[in-house]
Amino acid sequence: METRSQEHDNRKFRRHLIEALGFIVLFFGIFGYIGHVMSLPNMLNTIMQTSYHLLLETVFYIMGITVLSGALGSLLVEFHIVDMLERLLRPLMKPLYNLPGVSALGGILTFLSDNPAIITLAQDRKFCTFFKKYQLVSLTNFGTAFGMGLVVIIFMAGKGHGSGAMIGLAGAIVGSIVSTRLMQRSTLKRYPELDSPVHVDNMQEEEVKDSHDNIFIRTLNAILDGGKTGVDLGLAIIPGVLIISTAVMMLTNGPGADGIYNGEAYEGVGLLPALADKVDFIFRWLFGFEDSRLIAFPITALGAVGAALGLVPNFADQGILDGNAVAVFTAMGMCWSGFLSTHTAMLDSLKYRRLISQAITAHTIGGLVAGIFAHWLFVLISLI
Repeated sequence: METRSQEHDNRKFRRHLIEALGFIVLFFGIFGYIGHVMSLPNMLNTIMQTSYHLLLETVFYIMGITVLSGALGSLLVEFHIVDMLERLLRPLMKPLYNLPGVSALGGILTFLSDNPAIITLAQDRKFCTFFKKYQLVSLTNFGTAFGMGLVVIIFMAGKGHGSGAMIGLAGAIVGSIVSTRLMQRSTLKRYPELDSPVHVDNMQEEEVKDSHDNIFIRTLNAILDGGKTGVDLGLAIIPGVLIISTAVMMLTNGPGADGIYNGEAYEGVGLLPALADKVDFIFRWLFGFEDSRLIAFPITALGAVGAALGLVPNFADQGILDGNAVAVFTAMGMCWSGFLSTHTAMLDSLKYRRLISQAITAHTIGGLVAGIFAHWLFVLISLI
């Protein structure tokens, strides 16, 4: 028994040692390269300056949008606009997504807020009874495709590209259909036993609350509660914007305007564009990107769409942002919307962790389709 315990400890130590050595090599390899190109003082100053400028110029701007969109979303719920939209969209759910009509509510709620809203619905016992098991699992792909959609569209419209954002919305819808359908197909192929209804034991009727407050009080409460939710969402995106966007910008941008490194905000080593330039014909044909630096947005959106939005003002300042890029950004930003950091938690909460790889694969394809469709739809509309 003691020998077996020692062997277990030794294996555990070796695994931890490999992880530690791998992290050290990766950490010092990346920062050693950046520090070699920029010099160590300039690298540290750029990291701090970029994070500081992102906080003041981007995060607070996005937070303002999330507060206003949160208040708007709460008003739509309070005065039953969401219920009306859900009823209008119900007939489309079965032919497009192979989902019951009530799932339209999930798309609306995640569009108005963020991905986790679908978890709340999926944990509602009465809601689950409308689904088969494989359909319930595919809600992770369906809901994630619309996360923070309202924030993304308002943000892009605020930059003067409202039409491109609406084309991007169409692309996100197409991507969501592909992602959801692929998830359902792969799930049934691997686990055919999930083609059975969801059974919930001891289901209790949900208490229906009828507000007797007057219109003014209901409006005021909805605005304040929704605004508070927007503040929470705005605070939640701060780590992603500051950490991920700073890292991506330093790997994407080049030196300062005079061609030398001064330790100022938004400087970088230009590694990602250099790599993207080797296959730029792919991105140019698929997404219509005229500048390889634009590929940084969809890459960042994989982790957090809020962080990806932090790149947009810098693209605009560099003069590489156009209507096509906004359409593709909106489509891929909405469809992916940080799904790498949320899919695992969402499927784990649904007790289907074994389907994580299928969900991620399907959603990766869906996001690519969303961007491609948005680009060619933009080209088509431009020709008309």
